[in-house]
Amino acid sequence: MTADQIIGPDSKALNEWWRGAVIYQIYPRSYQDSNDDGIGDLRGITQRLDYLADLGVDGIWISPFFKSPMKDFGYDVSDYRDIDPLFGTLDDFRKLLDRAHALGIKIIVDLVVSHTSEEHPWFQESRKTRDNPKSDWYIWADPKPDGTPPNNWQASFGGPAWTYNAWRGQYYMHNFLPEQPDLNFHNPDVVDAVLDVFKFWLDFGVDGFRLDTVNYYMHDARLWDNPPQKDFSKITYNLDFPTPYLMQEHRYDKTQMGNIANIQKIRALLDQYPDRMAVGEIGDELYGVEVSAQYTDGEDKLHTAYNFSLMAGESRSAESIRKSVEAFEQAGPQSWVSWAFSNHDVIRSATRWSREGKTDPAISKMLIAILASLRGTAFIYQGEELGLPEAHIPFERIQDPWGKYLYPKWQGRDGCRSPMPWDDSKNAGFTKKGNPWLPIPDGHKPLSVKKQLRNPQSVLRMTKALLKWRKDHPVLRNGTIKFINGPDNDVLAFERDNGQAAILCLFNISDVQKAVPFGSGYKTIVTFSGTGAYTSTAPEGSVTLEPWGFAYLLSASGNGASGA
Repeated sequence: MTADQIIGPDSKALNEWWRGAVIYQIYPRSYQDSNDDGIGDLRGITQRLDYLADLGVDGIWISPFFKSPMKDFGYDVSDYRDIDPLFGTLDDFRKLLDRAHALGIKIIVDLVVSHTSEEHPWFQESRKTRDNPKSDWYIWADPKPDGTPPNNWQASFGGPAWTYNAWRGQYYMHNFLPEQPDLNFHNPDVVDAVLDVFKFWLDFGVDGFRLDTVNYYMHDARLWDNPPQKDFSKITYNLDFPTPYLMQEHRYDKTQMGNIANIQKIRALLDQYPDRMAVGEIGDELYGVEVSAQYTDGEDKLHTAYNFSLMAGESRSAESIRKSVEAFEQAGPQSWVSWAFSNHDVIRSATRWSREGKTDPAISKMLIAILASLRGTAFIYQGEELGLPEAHIPFERIQDPWGKYLYPKWQGRDGCRSPMPWDDSKNAGFTKKGNPWLPIPDGHKPLSVKKQLRNPQSVLRMTKALLKWRKDHPVLRNGTIKFINGPDNDVLAFERDNGQAAILCLFNISDVQKAVPFGSGYKTIVTFSGTGAYTSTAPEGSVTLEPWGFAYLLSASGNGASGA
């Protein structure tokens, strides 16, 4: 094996809790129902915090729980300073926050400020006239002379990105549903109002924010038409067919350079509070990696950002994972990246990585191991630690508006949002109600938390062992990363080194056994089962990895020993 480029400075302050942390995403509707109405809630999350502390995560990202008409299940906020009754009360969130902090767990809230609900008081006032105090808080434009929308921009969830409002005789812009009008970040009053929302929750005591669609905050005020998409091969998205939205290159409706100033204002506010952070979601079909780097470059922008490069269908290879990491590090060598294989918007990784329609727990274990080993912050989506596959949702039970728009080509995002299986009872311990908001597949019950805790070789037990081992080896949190050329394209190999310790991380991304050579200087090999890490003397010159297997080689010093 031969060494390649060393990536990543290791001189950043090591007391920033988010740097190299493992953060667990909770979709609150589907985690735990405490009042048996079929919908998960904040008290339910509080009931499960001991499980998360035992799992070994550093923080929790909770998807939106603010007051909302739920057209997009919380991503359409009508009151940024209150909790939707479906999820509980401000007092419930206070108790959750206090209990999490007592367990050493940080809380990140999902703040959606690129748009609001149409029921938000800001929009209710803005839509009435063209000259009221909030008339310019949203993006309004006159029709073309023939009455059609101002330009060709398309909404992600279908149809034009414009809806006509008879009160004003104008169209308003929405990147998603018509019920989600976009705020106008060209207006400084809007920016100030949004910053006040951040301040409210910072004063409340949250540890950070996940910023939904952060590169959508600003549009090109000239409203020029987007050009057609010329190269569909570059689109990093899971859909295998072009929608009208994907038929455009989104040059003018999002990802504008002027938005960096908004990011800097958010960071300046966060810097007034100790130990707070912001992670941005970058939604860009072509340039997600580059934009992620731009939004995190330096000390005056976001602390970190993740993109969808490892959540796309084409990421199922050693080569694609390496390319994604190298692309980010080359675009933003001073930036800090976050990685995820799954979240609430994409098909679950166990299904995306399945072979011939069959999921394999060995693959789920390997993916968790990769997340725990890469340089960056790791995000694990609820159920990923169980190896849950995508749930099939019958058409009559589909809730997701995106799924209704694209059915039967795609069932939407409900398949990754089905309730968490805690045991193998009728409703998997999620609720006592007979009909939870989304169906729980029978195939998820054998993968329940209760069953996996009893199985030493389960994905859950392996995840716990891996996260504990990561915490015991700081080099995996703060070391540089140096990719190594493996014996073939199926082996992902890289070295982490912080000067005090070095670890060679090896992953066999194939269904056949692989013999992987390595250089001199490694004294110890570490392998895993659900009961923990197993250490033995490293074999001479070569290690054999089982299909989807992985192993770590420890150097006797921190100088590395990767050369063949």
